[in-house]
Amino acid sequence: MHYALRTARQTAEEPVINRIAAPSAPPPPAAPLAKPFCRHAVLVAVTALVATAAFAPPAASAQGLSRIEREIVSYIDEHTEDAIGFLERVVNVNSGTMNFEGVRQVGRMFRAEFDALGFATQWIPMDEVERAGHLFAERQGSVGKRVLLIGHLDTVFEKDSPFRRFERHDSIAKGPGVEDMKGGDVVILLALKALQAVGALDGASIIVAFTGDEEDTNDPLSIDRGDLIDAARRSDIALGFEGGVGGMATATVARRGFTGWVLRVTGTPAHSSQIFREDLGSGAIFGAARILNAFHEELRGEQYLTFNPGMVVGGTTVEFDAMHSRGTAFGKTNVIAETAVVAGDLRTISGEQRERTKERMRSIVARHLPHTSAEIDFRDSYPPMAPTSQNYELFGRLDQVSRDLGLGPIEVVDPGQRGAADISFVASHVDASLAGLGVVGEGAHTAEETVDLRSIPIVAKRAAVLIYRLTREEPGM
Repeated sequence: MHYALRTARQTAEEPVINRIAAPSAPPPPAAPLAKPFCRHAVLVAVTALVATAAFAPPAASAQGLSRIEREIVSYIDEHTEDAIGFLERVVNVNSGTMNFEGVRQVGRMFRAEFDALGFATQWIPMDEVERAGHLFAERQGSVGKRVLLIGHLDTVFEKDSPFRRFERHDSIAKGPGVEDMKGGDVVILLALKALQAVGALDGASIIVAFTGDEEDTNDPLSIDRGDLIDAARRSDIALGFEGGVGGMATATVARRGFTGWVLRVTGTPAHSSQIFREDLGSGAIFGAARILNAFHEELRGEQYLTFNPGMVVGGTTVEFDAMHSRGTAFGKTNVIAETAVVAGDLRTISGEQRERTKERMRSIVARHLPHTSAEIDFRDSYPPMAPTSQNYELFGRLDQVSRDLGLGPIEVVDPGQRGAADISFVASHVDASLAGLGVVGEGAHTAEETVDLRSIPIVAKRAAVLIYRLTREEPGM
């Protein structure tokens, strides 16, 4: 089995978390792709990677590439400007998550491109969860690994946003979604066009999944992400193309999951002059403050664990709207607070860390102050994408591709720098996964969002050659 990627699908988080932080020693030479290499050696090589290489174009004749791979590279070089032109067109269509028609229009634009590449395409409506829907494109074959490519059509910029147009300034382009993540979607398309041009899509099993609400999913997630999870179960490898973090020479082997939580505390209302009396206690706001301080003192500091109280409302009466993250309160300074509500998030690197932390938080909440009651509710949203050894081995494949292209080594991104993403839903259903394979830019989710257009051919070449090699492996390798 090539690089042990076709092992039984594993969800157990192997003890590789601490290996993400790279030591300063230079990496040893990579083994040739034609030979299986030792898993231990791979992990040592991967975790020894140092600072990312500075931007540099590929060598005129990259070493280590086959003839077909060189043709793939040439196609990308010759068609990068076409890809940038298509990026401009899709960016100029507003597709904020709640602009359903805009999301569908961008979906139609990509669907036409995938149809032309011989993919069977399908638009999957998501009316049941009050979202626009998802675009799936698939080619079925019997050669090599089955690969799932993940992107999303929506942006955070809704229909009334003044940030609307694509603007190009030399090698930098500015616009809503240029980096997150229409740029990554275009990279997927460019890589697949290059593979089609050399006949490398024939026989390959590839699914492209572009969700329409990555920026704002809705319940029930079993419906909203059910088709994505089903695609993962029919795949061996998942590759996510949201933007890279840390430069053009990085990839992500792990992403932390996202869990929302709401803490509700009630107290005994009375005149404020009587607060702290044995039969009245300290009220709801002090009760919530005691719990939050205990979270801070007892849970803080564990690697890759963060928890953040993002909103607090308290007083005599409270109205809290979890759906729209807003609340109002009525109270007086001379009345002991009867109610307090705190909403926050919890981010963890593994399912084990998530469940263990939830139990510790529940235990703290249970130690509420006298004459108060407290409860905490959790809503798991994005699961963690754990840093498994299989992900590291796939990273080693990508690193070898980068070296063969003449682009130098790449490094692992610290998952503490990453938020949640759609690839997290599929990571436990495939043999291995990588994320952060998209374009490089700055200012995502702001009106200053930009993309470095030089990153498009760089990451497209890495993706195309990696997909080519994965889909050309002999069965059982």
